[in-house]
Amino acid sequence: MAETILIWGAGAIGGTLGAYWARAGIDVLMVDINAEHATVCSTDGLTIEGPVDTFKQVVPATTPDQVTGTYARIVLAVKAQDTAAALVQLAPHLADDGFVLSAQNGLNEMLISESLSVQQTMGCFVNFGADWHAPGTILFGNRGAVVVGELDGRTLKRTHEMLALLRIFEPDAVLSENIWSFLWGKLGYGAMLFGTALTNDSMSANFADRSRMKVWIALGREVMAVARARNVDPTGFNGFDPAAFMPGADEELAAQSIANLAEFNRHTAKTHSGIWRDLAVRKRDTEVDAQVALVADLGKQSGIACPALRCLVALIHDIEQGRREQSLETLEMLAEECT
Repeated sequence: MAETILIWGAGAIGGTLGAYWARAGIDVLMVDINAEHATVCSTDGLTIEGPVDTFKQVVPATTPDQVTGTYARIVLAVKAQDTAAALVQLAPHLADDGFVLSAQNGLNEMLISESLSVQQTMGCFVNFGADWHAPGTILFGNRGAVVVGELDGRTLKRTHEMLALLRIFEPDAVLSENIWSFLWGKLGYGAMLFGTALTNDSMSANFADRSRMKVWIALGREVMAVARARNVDPTGFNGFDPAAFMPGADEELAAQSIANLAEFNRHTAKTHSGIWRDLAVRKRDTEVDAQVALVADLGKQSGIACPALRCLVALIHDIEQGRREQSLETLEMLAEECT
């Protein structure tokens, strides 16, 4: 446990984990493509701010081209669309008996295990709220579920060790023998968050507006249908109830889950999703292809049409490329597809 943990990606997720681990005396090295961010973290320190915790911690950080040596534990925390490129860069630094833990959104564990191996991949589910605000500054908006597990369902010594490390950051972190169930649950909720990013309203406001409920129900149902076709029974968390969006489920169950999501997101300083922030503030591409489009593609393989997900992907691309604005009118286009 004394070996250095390499965190590849020092943004909202990786940076928050790195700051907590470094503060606890864990030997950490963060890697980020933003050289200014890496320099500030290494010298003045990384500032974690917000209602959950506020502190500044010096965390050693560097850029990918400056990394040397090999590491038995690498936490991958880059955007999902950057996973393939990051794997090429980090592979030479992974010890032969080491592993990569994916602290990301989506099904990146599929790509990582195909590029490396199942034995060199560990799954992780995170739902805490955080935003990268500036070089050396991250908002920690709210706590959320954190789960770790092996892809093949086994529980190993290393799994318990990573759970212990994650509990330094999130005391309620748990270990699962079915990490895929949590990852698919997050995809259902995540599709809804992409939908909320079509407007400038907060996550909570979007979920609380009953006139928009048909959108969230349609998105949730399509993701859950694909999960079921792949023999995955998604697990709920923080207000999201996968069973409420399964084929044939009572619509009132879905309405209650959406109300619970509105309540959960009402108590966070992170009022808007990271997707919204990518579009409105950072003006960069989102993870829509690596998350939402991927689910639709997997659905096609199983003969399941995903018209709402396909429409959502197209609208997000329109915003990314400046053809549409984030507005109620844009959301209404998705609502028409969900009718």
